[in-house]
Amino acid sequence: MLDLQQTRRDTPGCFERVFLDSAGSSLPPTPVLDTVIGHLQREAQVGGYAAAHERLDDLAAVKSSLGRLLGVDAATLALSDSASRAWTSFFYAVPLRPGDRILLSQAEYAANAVAALQRARATGASVETVPSDGEGRIDVDALRAMLDERVKLVSVVHAPTNGGLVNPVREVADAAHAVGALVLLDACQSVGQLAVSVPELDVDALSGTGRKWLRAPRGTGFLYVRPRLIAELEPAMLDLHSATWISPDSYELAPDATRFEMWEADVAARLGLGAAVDYLLALGIDAVADAVAYRAEHTRDGLARIPGVTVRDLGGPRSGIVSFTVDGRDPQSVRDELAARSVTVTVSHRSSTLLDMSARRLDAVVRASPHYFVSPADVDRFLASVRELAQG
Repeated sequence: MLDLQQTRRDTPGCFERVFLDSAGSSLPPTPVLDTVIGHLQREAQVGGYAAAHERLDDLAAVKSSLGRLLGVDAATLALSDSASRAWTSFFYAVPLRPGDRILLSQAEYAANAVAALQRARATGASVETVPSDGEGRIDVDALRAMLDERVKLVSVVHAPTNGGLVNPVREVADAAHAVGALVLLDACQSVGQLAVSVPELDVDALSGTGRKWLRAPRGTGFLYVRPRLIAELEPAMLDLHSATWISPDSYELAPDATRFEMWEADVAARLGLGAAVDYLLALGIDAVADAVAYRAEHTRDGLARIPGVTVRDLGGPRSGIVSFTVDGRDPQSVRDELAARSVTVTVSHRSSTLLDMSARRLDAVVRASPHYFVSPADVDRFLASVRELAQG
């Protein structure tokens, strides 16, 4: 069980407001802040190269910590500046040709869909959508009916950005692998709030971000690649870090997932990512997952009792993302009026999850995402504020 008071002391910003936007960009704990600021101060003293050289072991440990969290070897991990960069670095390395098929989930995030459409246009492949079942999750039976040897990649969003849905990743992976398709998991909204084990999910690649539930700095992300695929795939972009220039007309790719990285990076932010993962590991992901689930259900239950408020979450069990609308109020005005009451939420727009939101005839929803440092009193204060808005 988590020590709520200690986690709140480690999160000074949570005393100034009710913070319910960890699905957007969470509040980093003090050890993360100290790590980042400390390294920037060192860069100011000795320069960026020297400061980075002093922390080579710590930088290597970032992957080791991520590996412990995900259940994989550090050599299968690449660091990036975002989940989108990590996702696309793998996706653009998968060979495609005319007639190949790319399958997306109906809850696909816009950045992934745009990349898939661009590659399909360039290669002659096609992009198709797997229907959702009655609870909003990927319909695995419908997926099986769509699969054949032409399907090269199935993209799965683990926890969609616009609500509490959690997709059945392992069932999707088993079905896709039966026809030789690769599975790319967008885990940017799941790592840090759910227990995510790559061996249990059996995906071929996984992308994630630091700034959300991991509580790391912005500008950090990571990619896992199945070991056998690393040697088979060449990223679309290379530099002197991902490959070595060995003769005037040849180069050699890095033997591990480093081939999916680029040389330049925000070293302070990456050290902060490591500190954030270590902080989470010390707390225990199972304890964190339980705490997030409890706060999210408290939030949903309270919202459902307010006349004029509709909870928009689908599926079950659900993630820590809570989506809702208020009758007669556009989501942006709800967000802004809550901000005036020192309550931080955000809005998820139809353009971010076009297929799902269009199917449900929603233009936007208010999104609240309480992390483990949010107290029950914070949730009650949020609910009281929403009740005031709903009553006009």
